[in-house]
Amino acid sequence: MTMNNQEWSIKIDEELKTLVDKSAESARWSRRSIYRIPATVTELNKRAYKPQIVSFGPYHHGVDYLKPMEEHKRRALLHFLKRAGKTIGSCVDALTPVVQDLKDAYDQLDARWQNDTVAFLQMMIVDGCFILEILRATTPPDQPHPQDRTPAEEPAGGEDYASNDPIFSKHGKLYIVPYLRRDMLMLENQIPMLVFEKLVSIQNDPSLKRGNELTRRLLKFLSQPISPKQFLHFGKCLHILDVYRKSLLLEEPRTRGTHSKGAKPGDVHHGGDEIIRSATELNEAGITIVKSKTRSLRDISFHKGVLKLPLVVVDDALESLYLNMIAFERFHVGAGNEVTSYAFFMDNIIDNARDVSLLHECGIVQNALGSDKAVANLFNALSKDVTLDPESRLDDVHKQVSAYCQKRWNRWRANLMHTYFTNPWAILSVIAAALLFALTIVQTVYSVMPYVVPK
Repeated sequence: MTMNNQEWSIKIDEELKTLVDKSAESARWSRRSIYRIPATVTELNKRAYKPQIVSFGPYHHGVDYLKPMEEHKRRALLHFLKRAGKTIGSCVDALTPVVQDLKDAYDQLDARWQNDTVAFLQMMIVDGCFILEILRATTPPDQPHPQDRTPAEEPAGGEDYASNDPIFSKHGKLYIVPYLRRDMLMLENQIPMLVFEKLVSIQNDPSLKRGNELTRRLLKFLSQPISPKQFLHFGKCLHILDVYRKSLLLEEPRTRGTHSKGAKPGDVHHGGDEIIRSATELNEAGITIVKSKTRSLRDISFHKGVLKLPLVVVDDALESLYLNMIAFERFHVGAGNEVTSYAFFMDNIIDNARDVSLLHECGIVQNALGSDKAVANLFNALSKDVTLDPESRLDDVHKQVSAYCQKRWNRWRANLMHTYFTNPWAILSVIAAALLFALTIVQTVYSVMPYVVPK
């Protein structure tokens, strides 16, 4: 029912009185880290953003096709409590003081969860314990510490589950866990890291209580191992997707006095148009593409005609993973734009299967999809409807490459390569023409020599 002007004025005046100051409003936004993805984004690839077999958190809880996994989550909760020697009340007591912080982490949280704190808390406990049990069964600690073990502690792994358990057996690890891992990396399917931290504090697993062992175990589960030096700079994470994203952006700490071989501060490049060429065109312009020393998305540079790019393994899960990380960067203020910039950069240098084949030869793209065309289509789809930050880390590399391609000699070389060396017949024609020209010169010399050097 539409309000009249007087009612509307009263309502606005009341809201004005409750308006908080800027610092309080900033604190409110800073607690938000998990977002609903709008239809304008999901309609481009709906499957990439929706979990396939399990729900975590409130956004997809109770969806019919995800309900079968609830039985397994409840069973994992019971195993968690039995091993820890705790009651469910211990979990409730650990999470109750932070329940509002957990709610605030979700963007557009339904009124059902806002009003029913008990149901929300139960969901957080069940989902959190299930993920911790998955980690425990699949990624035991690398170096156990006997002094940390207690008599009540069971051996790490899935030994306390039945050998034919659908999830925690060898069979489940092979056929089910990979799909669980994929669902854990969807933005709408996250739970705050705070949930895991509180549950770890009450469980009987000393190995997870040492420093950032939980994050280390998550990285191992996600197949993202990092060096000890890198781990020192890892920092605090918001949720599992944030853990994975940060693992892609780590760089080896530089020693004092060393600098990257990129542009110097203050350098200005005037490259004409700023559209970067495809990998094939860059190669024709004389640019050498090589693999970076690390797999960090920040390890991209251009120096003296050499473009360094990190290795990327393209499989069935990559598109969904990158789309969710791009969505996180899009909606979370302050997250950065490194993944978005990388996807945009790769879309520019990959136009077709020829570019993918060239990057594969250079050691940049490891194709697990089988078809080079499929890989090209994947990268071309990643940056659809994406806004690129002009101050991104890759913007300078972009300008350097563009400026290099615009130099007269490089343009001439690229045109020559594209015109005469794109296929074997063109190459043969050039060789034949050069040979014919050489023979003509020799014939001319022999014809003129009797007049220049008489007998």
